[in-house]
Amino acid sequence: MGTAGAVIKIEGSGAEIIRLMDMGFTPKTKVTLFKIAPLGDPYEVILRGYHLTLRVSECLKIKVEK
Repeated sequence: MGTAGAVIKIEGSGAEIIRLMDMGFTPKTKVTLFKIAPLGDPYEVILRGYHLTLRVSECLKIKVEK
């Protein structure tokens, strides 16, 4: 945990991209992995000063550069 990086790209269909961007996942935004649930899904990340919980399938669409 505590791994951080910057968003470089969001993959998926138009609606998926818009939804993630509305949550704050825009290019060059810093994202930190805060916690992983005991069974591995969902993930909790810190983004723009708030905590956000995402399913692993959603996280895989967000490309991050360390």
